[in-house]
Amino acid sequence: MSIIRKTKSVRLILSAFNDNKDAISIVELINKFNKKMNKTTVYRVLERLEKSSILHSFVGKDGLKRYAKGGKNSNSKKILNSHPHFLCEDCGTSSCIPIDIIIPSIPNYTIKTSEHLLIGQCKNCLS
Repeated sequence: MSIIRKTKSVRLILSAFNDNKDAISIVELINKFNKKMNKTTVYRVLERLEKSSILHSFVGKDGLKRYAKGGKNSNSKKILNSHPHFLCEDCGTSSCIPIDIIIPSIPNYTIKTSEHLLIGQCKNCLS
C-alpha cells in the first residue's frame, strides 16, 4: 500500500465516498467535480486510491467503471477471494454485496482478478 498525500483533490473525492455508501461511476465523479478539477485529475486520483486499496473498481453492465470504498481482497498463493457487486436495472444504483466468493485455482491458468455482477432490482425499486 502506497502513501496517499491528502491533497485538496484527494480530500474532495474521498468525501464523495464518505457521503455515499453505494458505488459511484466515473461519469458521476467527473460531473460532480467538473468545476473543481479536470477529468484527468479525477482519473489520476482514483487510480492512486485504488492502488492504495482505499477504493476498488468494477465495470457495470453498461461498460462504466464504478468505484466503491475498500480494497479488493488480496490474492493469496492458491485462492483468490472476491465479492460480487449488485446493479439495479431500474434506478442504476450499484453496490458491493458483503459476501466472499472463493475462486479455486485452476490448473494451467493464473487468475489475477475476478468480477461478479449481479443484476436485478434493489429493495427501493421493489417497493
